[in-house]
Amino acid sequence: MDRGLYVAMTGAKQIMQAQAVNNNNLANIDTVGFLANAVDFTSEPVYGPGYATRVNAVAGDAGIDFSNGVLQDTGRSLDIAVNGSGYIAVQAPDGSEAYTREGDLRVGPNGEVTTATGLPVLSENGPVSIPPATTVTVGSDGTVSIVPLGLQPSAQSQVDKIKLVDPPAASLVKGADGLLHLKAGGKAKTDPTVTVTSGELESSNVNAAQSLVNMIELQRLYELQVKSMNSTDQNEQSAERLMTLQ
Repeated sequence: MDRGLYVAMTGAKQIMQAQAVNNNNLANIDTVGFLANAVDFTSEPVYGPGYATRVNAVAGDAGIDFSNGVLQDTGRSLDIAVNGSGYIAVQAPDGSEAYTREGDLRVGPNGEVTTATGLPVLSENGPVSIPPATTVTVGSDGTVSIVPLGLQPSAQSQVDKIKLVDPPAASLVKGADGLLHLKAGGKAKTDPTVTVTSGELESSNVNAAQSLVNMIELQRLYELQVKSMNSTDQNEQSAERLMTLQ
């Protein structure tokens, strides 16, 4: 069998993987604080006996797009947007510390502060929790203040402080849970220079137009690989017919 068939098949498989990443970006275009994933193709040699006349196209992780999304005014006191670079520390489903720019916060029935997806928001001392209150606000430095239930606004008090971090982009990796983690594990240090704005949310940084263009290009590349497989198969059948005439 002509090994060119395997080269084309590998190319089609890698394009499907790239398409999956691109479609995931499009699916999260309305997700608050979502950071798009990128894919890059590299050429890899075909290993094994024979001449180096063919190469495989391999789709590799090109990292994360760390550009900021657009800030949208909501007027809601528990909506916060990170200014510039930086992240909000949250507790991942596996219990580890992770980082996100998802700032649409909620207060649970037991006073726990979470993201809209239910992730506990962290302070230096663990998950942020507040007592019953009539109003809850978040300061620019992440300080959580409340007016206790039944008291006047003048009784406002600080109860906790959200952990804000800004580790180098090169030290971060996006996990299967969609959250950012330190590649080396552990916890990032609190960065006092990171600030947030209350009453705003950051949109996804996915470029819808570019993602749609990528989808079309990847579809055409996939069709090209399929045509290559068909051509290789037809060539092989023609060669077999010639051999039978000998």
